[in-house]
Amino acid sequence: MNLPELGAFLRTRRDRIRPAEVGLPQGPRRRVPGLRREEVAQLAGLSADYYTELERGSAKNGVQPSAQTLAALARALRLDNDERDHLFHLAERPVPPSAHGPSAHVQPALLGLLDRLSNTPARVITDLHETLVENDLARSLLGRSPAHRGPTASFVYRWFTDPQARERYPVEDHPHHSRVFAADLQAVAARRGRDAEVTRMVSVLRRRSQEFAALWDTHDVAVRRRDRKRIVHPALGIIELDCHNLLSEDARQRLLWFTAPPGSRGAEQLELLSVIGTQDLDVTEGSTAPERSPAAESGAQR
Repeated sequence: MNLPELGAFLRTRRDRIRPAEVGLPQGPRRRVPGLRREEVAQLAGLSADYYTELERGSAKNGVQPSAQTLAALARALRLDNDERDHLFHLAERPVPPSAHGPSAHVQPALLGLLDRLSNTPARVITDLHETLVENDLARSLLGRSPAHRGPTASFVYRWFTDPQARERYPVEDHPHHSRVFAADLQAVAARRGRDAEVTRMVSVLRRRSQEFAALWDTHDVAVRRRDRKRIVHPALGIIELDCHNLLSEDARQRLLWFTAPPGSRGAEQLELLSVIGTQDLDVTEGSTAPERSPAAESGAQR
Protein backbone atom coordinates (compact mmCIF):
# COMPACT_ATOMS: atom_id res chain seq x y z
CA MET A 1 0.00 0.00 0.00
CA ASN A 2 1.40 3.37 -1.03
CA LEU A 3 0.45 5.28 2.10
CA PRO A 4 2.45 8.48 1.36
CA GLU A 5 0.84 8.81 -2.07
CA LEU A 6 -2.56 7.97 -0.61
CA GLY A 7 -2.16 10.68 2.01
CA ALA A 8 -1.01 13.25 -0.53
CA PHE A 9 -3.94 12.44 -2.81
CA LEU A 10 -6.42 12.85 0.03
CA ARG A 11 -4.91 16.21 0.99
CA THR A 12 -5.14 17.61 -2.53
CA ARG A 13 -8.74 16.44 -2.93
CA ARG A 14 -9.67 17.96 0.44
CA ASP A 15 -8.12 21.31 -0.43
CA ARG A 16 -10.20 21.78 -3.58
CA ILE A 17 -13.65 21.42 -1.94
CA ARG A 18 -15.38 24.47 -0.52
CA PRO A 19 -17.51 23.97 2.60
CA ALA A 20 -20.65 25.26 0.87
CA GLU A 21 -20.36 22.47 -1.71
CA VAL A 22 -20.99 19.87 0.99
CA GLY A 23 -23.48 21.82 3.07
CA LEU A 24 -21.03 23.16 5.68
CA PRO A 25 -20.82 26.79 6.86
CA GLN A 26 -17.86 28.83 5.65
CA GLY A 27 -17.14 30.24 9.11
CA PRO A 28 -15.23 33.46 9.87
CA ARG A 29 -11.89 31.92 10.89
CA ARG A 30 -11.23 29.30 8.24
CA ARG A 31 -7.48 29.02 7.61
CA VAL A 32 -7.50 26.33 4.94
CA PRO A 33 -8.65 26.75 1.32
CA GLY A 34 -10.89 23.69 1.41
CA LEU A 35 -12.23 21.37 4.07
CA ARG A 36 -10.64 20.73 7.44
CA ARG A 37 -9.53 17.21 8.25
CA GLU A 38 -12.20 16.81 10.90
CA GLU A 39 -14.85 17.87 8.39
CA VAL A 40 -13.81 15.19 5.91
CA ALA A 41 -13.81 12.68 8.75
CA GLN A 42 -17.31 13.74 9.75
CA LEU A 43 -18.63 13.48 6.19
CA ALA A 44 -17.07 10.03 5.77
CA GLY A 45 -18.17 8.73 9.17
CA LEU A 46 -14.59 8.30 10.44
CA SER A 47 -12.83 9.48 13.56
CA ALA A 48 -10.72 12.59 13.09
CA ASP A 49 -7.65 10.76 14.44
CA TYR A 50 -8.04 7.93 11.95
CA TYR A 51 -8.41 10.26 9.00
CA THR A 52 -5.41 12.29 10.16
CA GLU A 53 -3.29 9.14 10.15
CA LEU A 54 -4.45 8.40 6.59
CA GLU A 55 -3.39 11.84 5.40
CA ARG A 56 -0.05 11.59 7.15
CA GLY A 57 0.64 8.41 5.22
CA SER A 58 2.19 6.73 8.21
CA ALA A 59 2.11 2.97 8.68
CA LYS A 60 3.18 3.08 12.32
CA ASN A 61 -0.38 2.55 13.58
CA GLY A 62 -1.23 -0.13 11.07
CA VAL A 63 -3.67 2.01 9.06
CA GLN A 64 -5.33 -0.24 6.48
CA PRO A 65 -8.46 1.42 5.05
CA SER A 66 -11.19 -1.00 4.06
CA ALA A 67 -13.14 -0.84 0.81
CA GLN A 68 -16.10 0.57 2.75
CA THR A 69 -13.90 3.33 4.20
CA LEU A 70 -12.51 4.19 0.77
CA ALA A 71 -16.01 4.36 -0.70
CA ALA A 72 -17.08 6.71 2.10
CA LEU A 73 -14.05 8.93 1.47
CA ALA A 74 -14.79 8.99 -2.25
CA ARG A 75 -18.30 10.25 -1.51
CA ALA A 76 -17.13 12.79 1.07
CA LEU A 77 -14.48 14.20 -1.28
CA ARG A 78 -16.77 14.20 -4.33
CA LEU A 79 -14.38 12.09 -6.38
CA ASP A 80 -15.34 11.24 -9.94
CA ASN A 81 -15.02 7.67 -11.20
CA ASP A 82 -11.37 8.00 -12.28
CA GLU A 83 -10.37 9.58 -8.98
CA ARG A 84 -12.30 6.96 -7.03
CA ASP A 85 -10.52 4.17 -8.92
CA HIS A 86 -7.16 5.85 -8.28
CA LEU A 87 -7.91 6.01 -4.55
CA PHE A 88 -8.61 2.26 -4.50
CA HIS A 89 -5.43 1.53 -6.48
CA LEU A 90 -3.30 3.54 -4.03
CA ALA A 91 -4.83 1.58 -1.16
CA GLU A 92 -4.27 -1.69 -3.08
CA ARG A 93 -7.93 -2.60 -2.86
CA PRO A 94 -10.01 -4.14 -5.67
CA VAL A 95 -11.93 -1.44 -7.47
CA PRO A 96 -15.68 -2.12 -7.00
CA PRO A 97 -18.09 -1.76 -9.91
CA SER A 98 -19.11 1.85 -10.39
CA ALA A 99 -22.35 1.19 -12.18
CA HIS A 100 -24.57 -0.43 -9.57
CA GLY A 101 -24.75 -2.31 -6.30
CA PRO A 102 -24.74 -1.12 -2.67
CA SER A 103 -21.03 -0.27 -2.88
CA ALA A 104 -21.46 1.73 -6.09
CA HIS A 105 -19.79 5.11 -6.33
CA VAL A 106 -22.49 7.76 -6.21
CA GLN A 107 -22.38 9.83 -9.37
CA PRO A 108 -21.12 13.33 -8.41
CA ALA A 109 -23.89 15.13 -10.30
CA LEU A 110 -26.61 13.33 -8.34
CA LEU A 111 -24.72 13.77 -5.09
CA GLY A 112 -24.39 17.50 -5.74
CA LEU A 113 -28.12 17.79 -6.30
CA LEU A 114 -28.85 15.77 -3.17
CA ASP A 115 -26.78 18.21 -1.12
CA ARG A 116 -29.03 21.04 -2.28
CA LEU A 117 -32.24 19.26 -1.30
CA SER A 118 -31.91 20.05 2.39
CA ASN A 119 -35.61 20.82 2.92
CA THR A 120 -37.13 17.75 1.30
CA PRO A 121 -36.64 13.99 1.78
CA ALA A 122 -34.20 12.74 -0.85
CA ARG A 123 -31.93 9.78 -1.57
CA VAL A 124 -29.80 8.35 -4.37
CA ILE A 125 -30.63 4.75 -5.26
CA THR A 126 -29.49 2.23 -7.86
CA ASP A 127 -31.76 0.93 -10.60
CA LEU A 128 -32.46 -2.04 -8.29
CA HIS A 129 -33.57 0.36 -5.54
CA GLU A 130 -30.54 -0.08 -3.31
CA THR A 131 -29.99 3.10 -1.29
CA LEU A 132 -26.53 4.60 -1.78
CA VAL A 133 -26.90 7.83 0.18
CA GLU A 134 -29.81 9.72 1.75
CA ASN A 135 -30.48 12.82 3.81
CA ASP A 136 -31.90 12.99 7.31
CA LEU A 137 -35.43 13.80 6.15
CA ALA A 138 -35.50 10.69 3.96
CA ARG A 139 -34.48 8.57 6.94
CA SER A 140 -37.20 10.18 9.04
CA LEU A 141 -39.86 9.72 6.36
CA LEU A 142 -39.01 6.22 5.14
CA GLY A 143 -36.87 4.71 7.89
CA ARG A 144 -33.17 4.04 7.67
CA SER A 145 -32.14 1.80 4.81
CA PRO A 146 -30.39 -1.46 5.78
CA ALA A 147 -26.60 -1.32 5.86
CA HIS A 148 -26.13 -4.94 4.72
CA ARG A 149 -25.42 -6.02 1.17
CA GLY A 150 -26.73 -8.76 -1.05
CA PRO A 151 -30.24 -9.15 -2.52
CA THR A 152 -31.96 -7.82 0.61
CA ALA A 153 -30.27 -4.44 0.08
CA SER A 154 -32.80 -3.95 -2.73
CA PHE A 155 -36.13 -2.50 -1.62
CA VAL A 156 -37.80 -4.19 -4.60
CA TYR A 157 -36.53 -7.54 -3.36
CA ARG A 158 -37.68 -6.85 0.19
CA TRP A 159 -41.07 -5.60 -1.04
CA PHE A 160 -41.93 -9.00 -2.48
CA THR A 161 -40.24 -11.19 0.16
CA ASP A 162 -40.56 -9.39 3.52
CA PRO A 163 -44.00 -8.21 4.73
CA GLN A 164 -42.35 -5.65 7.03
CA ALA A 165 -41.06 -3.77 3.99
CA ARG A 166 -44.62 -2.69 3.24
CA GLU A 167 -45.50 -1.29 6.66
CA ARG A 168 -44.81 2.33 5.67
CA TYR A 169 -47.48 2.14 2.96
CA PRO A 170 -51.28 1.75 3.34
CA VAL A 171 -52.46 -1.77 2.57
CA GLU A 172 -54.83 -0.58 -0.14
CA ASP A 173 -51.86 0.94 -2.02
CA HIS A 174 -49.79 -2.26 -2.05
CA PRO A 175 -51.12 -3.63 -5.40
CA HIS A 176 -50.23 -0.36 -7.15
CA HIS A 177 -46.68 -0.34 -5.79
CA SER A 178 -46.23 -4.01 -6.69
CA ARG A 179 -47.21 -3.32 -10.30
CA VAL A 180 -44.89 -0.31 -10.47
CA PHE A 181 -41.92 -2.22 -9.04
CA ALA A 182 -42.40 -5.21 -11.37
CA ALA A 183 -42.76 -3.02 -14.46
CA ASP A 184 -39.72 -0.96 -13.49
CA LEU A 185 -37.66 -4.13 -12.98
CA GLN A 186 -38.72 -5.33 -16.45
CA ALA A 187 -37.18 -2.16 -17.89
CA VAL A 188 -33.99 -2.65 -15.87
CA ALA A 189 -33.66 -6.27 -17.00
CA ALA A 190 -34.04 -5.28 -20.65
CA ARG A 191 -31.57 -2.41 -20.37
CA ARG A 192 -28.90 -4.47 -18.60
CA GLY A 193 -29.31 -7.41 -20.96
CA ARG A 194 -27.92 -10.73 -19.72
CA ASP A 195 -26.92 -9.28 -16.38
CA ALA A 196 -26.32 -11.99 -13.76
CA GLU A 197 -27.46 -9.85 -10.83
CA VAL A 198 -30.84 -9.04 -12.34
CA THR A 199 -31.36 -12.55 -13.69
CA ARG A 200 -30.68 -14.01 -10.27
CA MET A 201 -33.02 -11.56 -8.54
CA VAL A 202 -35.87 -12.22 -10.94
CA SER A 203 -35.41 -15.99 -10.60
CA VAL A 204 -35.51 -15.85 -6.81
CA LEU A 205 -38.49 -13.49 -6.74
CA ARG A 206 -40.46 -15.73 -9.09
CA ARG A 207 -39.89 -18.66 -6.71
CA ARG A 208 -40.59 -16.78 -3.50
CA SER A 209 -43.50 -14.55 -4.51
CA GLN A 210 -46.56 -15.69 -6.45
CA GLU A 211 -47.58 -12.04 -6.72
CA PHE A 212 -44.31 -11.10 -8.39
CA ALA A 213 -44.42 -14.13 -10.73
CA ALA A 214 -47.92 -13.18 -11.91
CA LEU A 215 -46.95 -9.55 -12.45
CA TRP A 216 -43.73 -10.51 -14.25
CA ASP A 217 -45.64 -12.70 -16.68
CA THR A 218 -47.77 -9.73 -17.76
CA HIS A 219 -44.59 -8.25 -19.30
CA ASP A 220 -45.72 -4.76 -18.39
CA VAL A 221 -42.76 -2.37 -18.58
CA ALA A 222 -42.44 1.22 -17.37
CA VAL A 223 -39.53 3.13 -15.89
CA ARG A 224 -40.74 4.87 -12.76
CA ARG A 225 -40.17 8.61 -13.15
CA ARG A 226 -42.97 10.09 -11.07
CA ASP A 227 -45.56 8.69 -8.71
CA ARG A 228 -48.04 9.75 -6.06
CA LYS A 229 -47.39 8.07 -2.73
CA ARG A 230 -49.02 7.83 0.65
CA ILE A 231 -46.54 7.06 3.40
CA VAL A 232 -47.43 5.99 6.92
CA HIS A 233 -45.26 7.93 9.37
CA PRO A 234 -45.22 6.74 13.03
CA ALA A 235 -45.79 10.26 14.38
CA LEU A 236 -47.52 12.19 11.60
CA GLY A 237 -49.84 9.54 10.20
CA ILE A 238 -50.43 9.21 6.45
CA ILE A 239 -48.45 11.74 4.39
CA GLU A 240 -49.47 12.17 0.75
CA LEU A 241 -46.56 13.24 -1.44
CA ASP A 242 -45.34 13.43 -5.00
CA CYS A 243 -42.35 11.16 -5.62
CA HIS A 244 -39.93 12.33 -8.34
CA ASN A 245 -37.10 10.43 -10.04
CA LEU A 246 -34.14 11.90 -11.89
CA LEU A 247 -32.15 9.24 -13.75
CA SER A 248 -28.42 9.41 -14.43
CA GLU A 249 -27.28 9.34 -18.05
CA ASP A 250 -26.76 5.56 -17.98
CA ALA A 251 -29.96 5.07 -15.90
CA ARG A 252 -28.01 3.01 -13.35
CA GLN A 253 -28.64 5.51 -10.54
CA ARG A 254 -31.57 7.74 -9.60
CA LEU A 255 -32.13 10.75 -7.43
CA LEU A 256 -35.41 10.23 -5.60
CA TRP A 257 -37.12 13.10 -3.77
CA PHE A 258 -40.53 13.92 -2.29
CA THR A 259 -42.57 17.11 -2.50
CA ALA A 260 -46.09 18.33 -1.76
CA PRO A 261 -48.13 21.17 -3.30
CA PRO A 262 -47.75 24.45 -1.37
CA GLY A 263 -50.45 24.90 1.24
CA SER A 264 -51.42 21.22 1.22
CA ARG A 265 -51.57 19.01 4.29
CA GLY A 266 -48.60 17.11 2.91
CA ALA A 267 -46.56 20.32 2.80
CA GLU A 268 -47.46 21.04 6.43
CA GLN A 269 -46.46 17.51 7.42
CA LEU A 270 -43.10 17.88 5.66
CA GLU A 271 -42.45 21.02 7.69
CA LEU A 272 -43.27 19.11 10.88
CA LEU A 273 -41.03 16.29 9.71
CA SER A 274 -38.06 18.66 9.55
CA VAL A 275 -38.76 19.64 13.16
CA ILE A 276 -39.25 16.11 14.42
CA GLY A 277 -36.23 14.80 12.53
CA THR A 278 -35.20 11.27 13.41
CA GLN A 279 -35.57 11.61 17.16
CA ASP A 280 -36.82 8.32 18.58
CA LEU A 281 -38.25 7.45 15.15
CA ASP A 282 -35.13 6.15 13.43
CA VAL A 283 -36.21 2.67 12.36
CA THR A 284 -35.04 0.53 9.49
CA GLU A 285 -37.03 0.99 6.28
CA GLY A 286 -39.93 -1.42 6.37
CA SER A 287 -39.55 -2.21 10.07
CA THR A 288 -41.21 -0.99 13.23
CA ALA A 289 -38.36 -1.92 15.57
CA PRO A 290 -36.21 1.00 16.79
CA GLU A 291 -32.64 0.97 15.63
CA ARG A 292 -29.86 3.22 16.89
CA SER A 293 -28.10 4.85 13.95
CA PRO A 294 -24.35 4.09 13.79
CA ALA A 295 -22.29 7.26 13.88
CA ALA A 296 -20.18 6.06 10.99
CA GLU A 297 -23.14 5.54 8.70
CA SER A 298 -24.68 8.85 9.66
CA GLY A 299 -21.47 10.68 8.83
CA ALA A 300 -20.99 8.85 5.56
CA GLN A 301 -24.43 9.78 4.37
CA ARG A 302 -24.00 13.48 4.84
